[in-house]
Amino acid sequence: MSDKLIIFDTTLRDGEQSPGASMTKDEKVRIARQLERLRVDVIEAGFAAASQGDFEAIQAISAAVREPIICSLSRANDRDISRAAEALKAAQRKRIHTFIATSPLHMEKKLRMTPDQVFEQAKQAVRFARQFTDDVEFSPEDGSRSDMDFLCRVIEAVISEGATTINFADTVGYGVPGLYGNMLKSLRERIPNSDKAIWSVHCHNDLGMAVANSLAGVMIGGARQVECTINGLGERAGNTALEEIVMAVKTRRDHFNLDFGIDTTQIVATSKLVSQITGFAVQPNKAVVGANAFAHASGIHQDGILKARDTYEIMRAEDVGWSANKIVLGKLSGRNAFKQRLEELGIKLESEADINAAFTRFKELADRKSEIFDEDIMALVSDEEHSHDNEYYRFVSLAQHSETGERPAAKIVFAIDSKEVTCDGHGNGPVDAIVNAIESKTQSGSELLLFSVNAITTGTQSQGEVTMRLSKAGRIVNGVGADPDIVVASAKAYLSALNKLHSKVEKLNPQI
Repeated sequence: MSDKLIIFDTTLRDGEQSPGASMTKDEKVRIARQLERLRVDVIEAGFAAASQGDFEAIQAISAAVREPIICSLSRANDRDISRAAEALKAAQRKRIHTFIATSPLHMEKKLRMTPDQVFEQAKQAVRFARQFTDDVEFSPEDGSRSDMDFLCRVIEAVISEGATTINFADTVGYGVPGLYGNMLKSLRERIPNSDKAIWSVHCHNDLGMAVANSLAGVMIGGARQVECTINGLGERAGNTALEEIVMAVKTRRDHFNLDFGIDTTQIVATSKLVSQITGFAVQPNKAVVGANAFAHASGIHQDGILKARDTYEIMRAEDVGWSANKIVLGKLSGRNAFKQRLEELGIKLESEADINAAFTRFKELADRKSEIFDEDIMALVSDEEHSHDNEYYRFVSLAQHSETGERPAAKIVFAIDSKEVTCDGHGNGPVDAIVNAIESKTQSGSELLLFSVNAITTGTQSQGEVTMRLSKAGRIVNGVGADPDIVVASAKAYLSALNKLHSKVEKLNPQI
């Protein structure tokens, strides 16, 4: 067995299934470029048949990213597989990842198919996918709740048809480390041609054991690919966290004895980019990438750290990129320096006009904020993308008044389909007043599920990053806005969420 662990990132596909985490094509390309800098082996760029937006995002990523394998998910049918193949045409290295449910519950209740029908469809799907690429991955959905004899029959057949990676999916987070690892080991021992494919693990975190199950699949079951997401992003309780898998294998190499190609110094930058784009904040005590991951409050711990760092630190903060939080530019910095920093951060704007617009906003920010951090630039570009002229709703300006004993009032100017409107509102606080003012014109009828404010950097001058999560008719979307004035950021975030609701993009959300 190889001593190389393949890191398969599915942030842009499975991670995007988190309620409200949908990303635009440009946002997906930005994340894909950063994943390339992180040096992941495989990027699952989306599910081509889910929507036209997913199809176009996979196309764009295939053209923009050269080093990693670019993968598209597809159900086990000719239409999905053909759509995936078309989206991946420009990819330097491509993979089609096809799946079908194999558990009795899913076959009977969801697919309404007999085991024999599932068996034949799995074989035909892999055979058809092989017409487009030699790199075909197959996943038995809900594998951890499937009958072992049936799993062996299906997997042996798809390997014979040419599947080069077999992904053992714990779709609903039902696995327990010892059981899951041994189940995978048993499959590899019982299937005669198991050595003809690389075995992979894909675990969900419903019981908080996704990372543990994945590592058990590697150590006990012999898997050599782990499917994971940045920050553990994903549907329900999320997926296996890439940063935890990578740093566990690196820190405990004495136990795992495995290598990988990841540049760990890019972990924190990738985590922050995904958090800013999706609006899913990272909890402070999150392993590896949380703000407190390398903080020591206990006096005994502090004393030990001062005497010898390794008394209480098993990893170095700089090894995962925490040292990157440095001041990079100021108000006297020129356009070329700004453009160079964008390139260093993996941000590629489409035209000189876009660079000029971003630079103008940077100078405006530098006049209001004396110290500009990398995170400020990332938020600025993200905010710029959310305010393009083709957005149905676009923030223009606002004025608000708050005074003890008086009801807060707000006046906002924003564009609706390129036509500016002005409206007033009152509320229990300035944000409530802003939302009421916007709703007086839009009458969206949406429900606010989440209002969250995070400081992008440190100090009272920090930009506030606001996330608004809205729900309407079963759709859930996140809007994100950033500004040194958190009331302005709140208005931008609310309009950003309304834009996503207005887009009416419908997509399928497969589970594996």
